[in-house]
Amino acid sequence: MGIIAFLVIGLLAGLIARALLPGNQSMGLLATMLLGIAGSFVGGFVGSLFRTGGRVFDLHPSGLIFSVIGAMLLLLLVGMAGRSRRVRV
Repeated sequence: MGIIAFLVIGLLAGLIARALLPGNQSMGLLATMLLGIAGSFVGGFVGSLFRTGGRVFDLHPSGLIFSVIGAMLLLLLVGMAGRSRRVRV
């Protein structure tokens, strides 16, 4: 997969994940792209667990779906970590 395609799929996955999750995720396009790329790695790993003979970095039609799911998982984890650091009065 080319680096440009990887970046575009990462940006697309990050945008979709941010749109599907409620709440305010204040991040720019670069952070959204990095979120989608990290979500691609997480989703690729999870997707490779369900396929036999597949590699993590192969391009599959379900790759965008797993990328979005991985990005949503990362957003949820970051959101939960951010909530635990706030001081409650």
